[in-house]
Amino acid sequence: MIKETTEGLLVTLRISPNASKNDIILTDDIIKVKITAQPIENKANKALIEFLSKSFKIPKTSIEILKGETSKDKTLIFKTDDKEKREQIIAKLTKE
Repeated sequence: MIKETTEGLLVTLRISPNASKNDIILTDDIIKVKITAQPIENKANKALIEFLSKSFKIPKTSIEILKGETSKDKTLIFKTDDKEKREQIIAKLTKE
């Protein structure tokens, strides 16, 4: 689920740690992000932010986990005012 706010984009996704490679998988009902890091000592969360930062070419400081620090289901915010960047993120996270 993706929602635009004044601060940026709110994205709800499910993380799958301990994967063989980092990847974004789009299904009909959820955005799933596979991360190679283990869910120990916040490693998977850090790897998730790093992977999304590289994928969307935005600074790591612009991505924040709002909900789900210790859960597989997470709500993140992509803080950006750039309309083009928002549209790129939405396009990559939906089946457009």
